[in-house]
Amino acid sequence: MLRMLQRVALSPLSLVHRDEPRDSDNSEDDPSTERPPPLPGDDRFQRFINIDCGWKNSSGYVDPALVLPYSSDGDYVEGGMNHEILPEFMAGTGNDQQKTLRSFPDGSRNCYTLPSNISKKYLLRATFTYGNYDRLNKTLDGSLFLFGLHIGVNFWEAVNLSNWDPSQTVWKEVITIAPSNFVSVCLINFDSGTPFISSLELRPLEDTMYPFVNTSVSVSYFQRYRFGNVADYITRYPKDNYDRWWQSWSMSVDYSYPWISLKTSNRLTSLPGNSFNVPSDILQMASTLEANRSFISFVVAAGPNLDATNLQLLPIFHFTEINQSNPNRSFGIYSGKDLLIPDFSPSRLRVDSKYNSGQFMKISYTFLYLNKTPSSSLPPLINALEVYSLIRMDALNTDSSDVNYIKEITKQYNLRRISWNGDPCSPREYSWEGLTCDYSKSNQNPRIVTVNLSSSGLGGGFAISFMNMTSLENLDLSHNNLTGAIPDYQLKSLKLLLVGNPVCSNSKDTYCSDKTKKKKKTKSILLIAVIVPVVLISLLVGMYILWKLHWKGKSEDNEDYAMYEEETPLHIDIRRFTYVELKLITNNFQSIIGKGGFGIVYHGTLENGDEVAVKVLMETSIDESTDFLPEVQTLSKVHHKNLVTLQGYCQNKKCLALVYDFMPRGNLQQILRGGDIYSLDWEQRLHIALDAAQGLQYLHESCTPSIVHRDVKTANILLDKNLVGIISDFGLSRAFNDAHTHISTVAAGTLGYLDPEYHATFQLTVKTDVYSFGIVLLEIITGQPPVFNDPHTVHLPNWVRQKIAKGSIHDVADKRLLDQYDASSLESVIDLAMNCVENAAIDRPSMTEVISRLRVWLPALSSDKQSASGTPRRKYSMDSEIPKQFQMMISGVSNEGTSFQSGYTGGLTEISMFSGR
Repeated sequence: MLRMLQRVALSPLSLVHRDEPRDSDNSEDDPSTERPPPLPGDDRFQRFINIDCGWKNSSGYVDPALVLPYSSDGDYVEGGMNHEILPEFMAGTGNDQQKTLRSFPDGSRNCYTLPSNISKKYLLRATFTYGNYDRLNKTLDGSLFLFGLHIGVNFWEAVNLSNWDPSQTVWKEVITIAPSNFVSVCLINFDSGTPFISSLELRPLEDTMYPFVNTSVSVSYFQRYRFGNVADYITRYPKDNYDRWWQSWSMSVDYSYPWISLKTSNRLTSLPGNSFNVPSDILQMASTLEANRSFISFVVAAGPNLDATNLQLLPIFHFTEINQSNPNRSFGIYSGKDLLIPDFSPSRLRVDSKYNSGQFMKISYTFLYLNKTPSSSLPPLINALEVYSLIRMDALNTDSSDVNYIKEITKQYNLRRISWNGDPCSPREYSWEGLTCDYSKSNQNPRIVTVNLSSSGLGGGFAISFMNMTSLENLDLSHNNLTGAIPDYQLKSLKLLLVGNPVCSNSKDTYCSDKTKKKKKTKSILLIAVIVPVVLISLLVGMYILWKLHWKGKSEDNEDYAMYEEETPLHIDIRRFTYVELKLITNNFQSIIGKGGFGIVYHGTLENGDEVAVKVLMETSIDESTDFLPEVQTLSKVHHKNLVTLQGYCQNKKCLALVYDFMPRGNLQQILRGGDIYSLDWEQRLHIALDAAQGLQYLHESCTPSIVHRDVKTANILLDKNLVGIISDFGLSRAFNDAHTHISTVAAGTLGYLDPEYHATFQLTVKTDVYSFGIVLLEIITGQPPVFNDPHTVHLPNWVRQKIAKGSIHDVADKRLLDQYDASSLESVIDLAMNCVENAAIDRPSMTEVISRLRVWLPALSSDKQSASGTPRRKYSMDSEIPKQFQMMISGVSNEGTSFQSGYTGGLTEISMFSGR
């Protein structure tokens, strides 16, 4: 077997030295007739996908031990960087797949796309060998080295390499059903180390195998053992047709007295209904005990690098009686004190696989017992054992037709965007930049409703795929180089913007900027004014009379605001509104939807039907607003899916206004205070928190110069129709750099949200926003305002501290959550919030760290998916104290289960084996 496989073998267990165990070879005349492995030309062989990640030679190679072809990953992934592990680790690798890797320093999600057959069942395996390729010694520098894996749009598990030997390999396996004609594997950046991968392997399974796996349930490998005296540490392809990796039990523990190894070369058959297809080579060997022993016990537990709060395990036991005669052997199968399978007797030379009807056990630590029944004359026997952890496939992929069309568009225009990786809409926190998706129907696939590809360098003709996206409502292709014709007959319900494209010169004005219309109208008016001034005056008088009649009965302004319009426009690519236009849009400023210290916000409707929010600054604010125009210039360049879009502005000496997208669900404060019949559940609250954090991170770290919001609060977190959190109110924001970090002339923030350091120093930094965001998190958790009476006036952070000191974390949770939350995630979010509201700014996390911590918790919340499989494979030397403990147990001093720590790290299983009288 490959040296690599020996080196990366499953978690080592408690070892006791001894001579070779006794074999009982019960061979009979019938030869074993195992189905031959797939060979070149065999359909199963052709459907194997073997990818050496980071391999630079496009011609690939054939693995000499497996006789399987491996190819580079260039056809399966975009982005990333190819690397080799350091030379000092090369000699220890068992195959070429572990010598190279691909890392992904850019983007929060990077995905491999593997071809598959829709609804077919597959085993997918990924391996990770760090080999200190970046010379940063990340696995041993004491820091957290953690990144995530998604299978499709669902969280698979985390790869935790903290305190890990860089020469060793971690592997992960998942059994899943292909949702379409491809399976995607995504690496998720938790901002705790650069994600990387060494190899990917896809193996088709029979549809009948692992019957508990379906479109809603996948399983992640936790442990897989074969028993008997097995010489190879790992048994895999070609002995296993499906290339499952089986670890040798006898090489993982001290296989000494009282263990007995059984062996046969007889042909084995499966009982009806057994569809696991375990190879005969595996099942023709077994382990049992001396006749006077009564039970075998396995300790199954999560390793130290795994958050096993939501771990759910399913053990599968494989049995066949291979003793020479027909013995009286029966035993019960237990998990702790719970009886899983009563009075089981393995059938002679017939394979029976036992599991508890697909019922996953919500455990992070348990003993699995095979316990001899009183009527049995022989102790238990076992041939093989598999343990899997549950992955719920609850998240929905984007509608398949939308995916196909957006990928056709990407291909046609040769688009390369870091965020355009994996599924376009799901998971929501990794949706593609520039897309808006409709998640309103919780039981249906998300649909793409908005595509914004403005200033994306698009050239050539108009992609017909846009027209095929039936859910598409808004399409912004402005400021590109599109030419040719537009299929006008198909655009009845689509709002299309094509300003700044050559196609506009040959197209109707319908899809081009209204500035074009205005220019034409202006020319016409000037011409008329020169030729027939009297007619123009008459028209103006008539329009004035009509306008007066239209607003009859309504409050009128006696002052003509038009005379105060500023002459010098801003050279920015957003619309400038006149005061008259604002009055028309807002129906004479009738519908107030918000008020603040710097102005009033009105609801408005543009000519094309789009709803907007118009924030009009009060005149007292106008006098102090010398930074208004530079602010507009700055905000016109800020574009992020979690920041409200600035549609335009009004530059008038008597009226300054900002025009934003309208958010139909109001703001977070209104919902948390009960102003909406809709009550947010725990997961929705954390999604909104993550949305807001991502918007702030963009302001802090992606804008040049950076932007401090200065008034982060729940009232400034708006919600669109899909409950996506959008940061608003940049009227108070100020751009700053290292030389300009304070503004002392204008008050910053709102009571209860304001950084305590600001009162003393008037220093504005990004940590000012972090403090305010911490208050927002506490509001999300508690449903309480930042300052309230209980019965005396109290600040929310102090109230939380007092409640926790007197009771438990559950006392601070919003009662409207009805206790429907995970306690560990609640505790973690409280810890994060309290970290954000530290008095000293230096003690607060950055928004990048906030996002990293929220992203780690969200997958577990979304689908109960924090599973523990893909154990780091490493063989360890024996702890000198273990033999004494082991001997004490088998001698009867103690028959209580004891878990033996063996020094390994990562998300893994500890399985120790002992016998008792």
